Amino acid sequence: MIAETVVDTNVLLASLLERVGLSRPAEGEVSISGRDPVWAAKYPVGEAAAVVLAAVGVAVNDLWELRTGRRQRVRVDVRRAAASLRGHAFQHLNGAETPRVAFPELAYSDLYRCRDGRWIQLHGGFPHLGQGTSKVIGSAHEPASIAAAVARWDAQPLEDALAAAGMCGVMARSGEAWRATAQGRALLPLPPVEVVKIGDSDPEPLPAGPRPLAGVRALDLTRVLAGPVSGRTLAEHGAEVLHITAPHLPSVPPYVLATNPGKLSAYLDLDDSDDADRLLGLVADADIFTQGYRVGALDRRGFGVQDLARRRPGLIYVSISCYGPVGPWQDRPGWEQLGQSATGLAMGQGSPERPEHLPAQACDYTTGYFAALGALVALGRRARDGGSYHVRASLCQTG
Repeated sequence: MIAETVVDTNVLLASLLERVGLSRPAEGEVSISGRDPVWAAKYPVGEAAAVVLAAVGVAVNDLWELRTGRRQRVRVDVRRAAASLRGHAFQHLNGAETPRVAFPELAYSDLYRCRDGRWIQLHGGFPHLGQGTSKVIGSAHEPASIAAAVARWDAQPLEDALAAAGMCGVMARSGEAWRATAQGRALLPLPPVEVVKIGDSDPEPLPAGPRPLAGVRALDLTRVLAGPVSGRTLAEHGAEVLHITAPHLPSVPPYVLATNPGKLSAYLDLDDSDDADRLLGLVADADIFTQGYRVGALDRRGFGVQDLARRRPGLIYVSISCYGPVGPWQDRPGWEQLGQSATGLAMGQGSPERPEHLPAQACDYTTGYFAALGALVALGRRARDGGSYHVRASLCQTG
């Protein structure tokens, strides 16, 4: 059975626009065509993505109207929105399919059954995460060894041990069980993306240009996958996006190919004082700064939200995380599969006896669209009223 939930995309769009503070567009300006199922999912992930992309279109339209006094029509196809949730799987380079992700730590990026019969989602998507997880559970880097090691643990103590070690791991819960956790309760009052004014500054009219975001400068300090999607979305509408990484930071090449079109890229090592100073210089001329680091990591280097808002009044600072910006789990690392497992999506897609992942990276990509939406809303507010803004999105708010 697939796409068990029936949604009205027009109702969802109206609700989302209201929650982020955008006015409802004129009749006929926005249309969403097509229906789920597109993927073999029990959730309408294509329609959900289409609604967020339609909201992005409305926000872009608002900025276009500020520039030109004119508006355009927004058309979103559910099939294409659904396909975008696995965009990295369809790309070709010089006529050939791009290689799949393959390294030993991927064995840790799966659901494993614990001694008490519950399931836990591990993730070792970068080498240090796989190695750290191996130390916690006591296993080699191959599935049979991992399964045997996990089977010696009960799920809750293992989740706690992984969190204490700074590793990625979460029990698969039902949606009801997630909402009963302290973290789930902390997120319940929040919208899927927050736009919070954090400082005063003069209004900044949008610069002249032929595209809605022409002249808007964005710094993208994110990797895999929601953050880069957010930056790519801004670039698609004309923003000048500079992706910042460093040679020692691991990456996933197929995801880089999928999310870097339209961006420039540069290496800067924030542990190097000269490079850190260069980044501060770039911030002085930036409109948007997007990061996906753990809570406090950039504050310790002088790149926290308040630090940069003081240096560059009017900055729009975008933070993207797995578990959300508040609550006891806010500083835990996480990826797509952990967001699905924590919030009940994996158990709903499968069953309590055998949770399953969705057939698309719905949390990552849709969170990226939400983060871009928040940045666009903040650009409009800054143009009209001035101010610095903090945009906050997370995989679990999306899930």
